[in-house]
Amino acid sequence: MNPPRDDVLIIGSGAIGLATAVALLDAGRGVRIMDAATAGGGASHGNCGTITPSHAPPLAAPGVVAQALRWMFTPDAPLYLKPRVDPALWHWLLRFAARCNVRDWRRSTQSRAALLNDARVRLADWVGRYRLQCEFEEEGLDYVFRDPRRFQQYVDEAAVLADFGIETRLFDGAAYAREEPAMLPGVSGAIRFPGDGRLRPDRYAAELARVVRERGGIIEEHCRVDRLETMAEGVRLTTSQGARDGRDAVIALGAWTPAFARTLGLKAPIQPGKGYSITYSRPSLVPRHPMVLKDRSVCVTVWDSGFRLGSTMEFSGHDDTLNTTRLSALERGAREFLREPVGNEVHERWCGWRPMTWDDLPLLGRAPGYERVWMAAGHGMLGISMSAATGQLMADLMTGRTPAFDPSPYRPERFA
Repeated sequence: MNPPRDDVLIIGSGAIGLATAVALLDAGRGVRIMDAATAGGGASHGNCGTITPSHAPPLAAPGVVAQALRWMFTPDAPLYLKPRVDPALWHWLLRFAARCNVRDWRRSTQSRAALLNDARVRLADWVGRYRLQCEFEEEGLDYVFRDPRRFQQYVDEAAVLADFGIETRLFDGAAYAREEPAMLPGVSGAIRFPGDGRLRPDRYAAELARVVRERGGIIEEHCRVDRLETMAEGVRLTTSQGARDGRDAVIALGAWTPAFARTLGLKAPIQPGKGYSITYSRPSLVPRHPMVLKDRSVCVTVWDSGFRLGSTMEFSGHDDTLNTTRLSALERGAREFLREPVGNEVHERWCGWRPMTWDDLPLLGRAPGYERVWMAAGHGMLGISMSAATGQLMADLMTGRTPAFDPSPYRPERFA
C-alpha cells in the first residue's frame, strides 16, 4: 500500500513546529506534524514563558568571553561550560567568540528585534483570534539589580535599545521599592520593558496543538522520523510508524536539528544550551511583573496557576541530568531579592535544551540545495518569544507571499 500523502510534513512539535503549522493552515496549506515524544514536551515546556523584545541583544556581546572564562569552572555560575573533549563545541565557541564585538552585536540585535517585535504583536493577535487559554498577559518585564555597576551598564544599553524600537522605563532603588513590595531591601535600580509580556508555555503549546487539530492538521506523537528522502513530486519520511509522503518538509527539531541535518548533508551549527527551572505553588506575596534578577541571571514568572524560577546556560551536550547545584542556584538567587522566593509546594524540577547558534539567530527558510525541504530551528532562549513571527515567516516563504520583515538574516545558507 502507498503511504498517506500530505501537503506539509513538519518534523518536531515544539512551539516553533506548532506555530508554523498554525500559520500554514491559515494560509490554506495542510499539515502533518511528527514528534518522537509528545507535542510541546521539549524546551517549549519548562521555560519561563516570558515574551521578550527586551532580549533582542544577543548572548555574544563585548566582554562575554572574559566573563565566561571566569565562570568556566564554577558549577553554579549563570553560564557554565562542562569541561570535555568536543571538537564541534570548541569550533562553535570560537565562532561565537569572534562575534563578541560591537558591530556584530548591533547586527544580531537588529535582526533579533525584527523577529521579536513582530512576534510580540502577532502573539497578542493569535491569543484573541484563536482563543488561546495560556495565561497571556501584556504586563511588561523588569530587570532588577542590587549591584549599582551592573545597573548602570544596563542603563547605558537601554539607551541603545531605543534604536531598535524597544521601550524602557528606569527606576532608582527607592522608587522601585515603592513600586514592588515583593522585593527585599537593597535594590539599586530596575529597568522595565513595558512592551514585554508573559504566558504559561506548556499551556501555550497545548493550545497551539488544539488549534492545529481543530483546523484539520494531524499531530502524530511518539512518531520518530529516521530519514528524509526527496522525490520528483515531493518528499518521503521514514518513521517509526511507517512512511509518510508529502509535498514539503519542515525541520523544526530544536536542539536535535544538527544530527538530522547531517543525514541530508546540511550544516546546522546548533549547540544544546541546557536551561533549568523550578515550578512551585504560588506564594502569597509575588512580584507584580515578571522579572530577571540580573545579578544572578534568575528569571521569575508568576501565573495564576503557579510560580517559576528559571534560566542558567550550561553547555554540557545532551546530558539530561538534573544538576542539583544549578537548581539550588536559582533558589539562592531568588532569596537575595524576594521576600517570598519560593512557593510551599514544588510542582516540577525541569531541564531542557535551547538550540543555540553562534550568531544568536535562527535558521529560517529553504534548506540549501533542496527545493522542498525547509528549516525552522536555532531560536536559542527565545523559541516561545519568536514562535508566532517564525510561524508566519515560514508560511509566507513557503507560499510565496511577501514577509512582514526581511528574511535574509536568518537564511540557513549562511552556514553552508
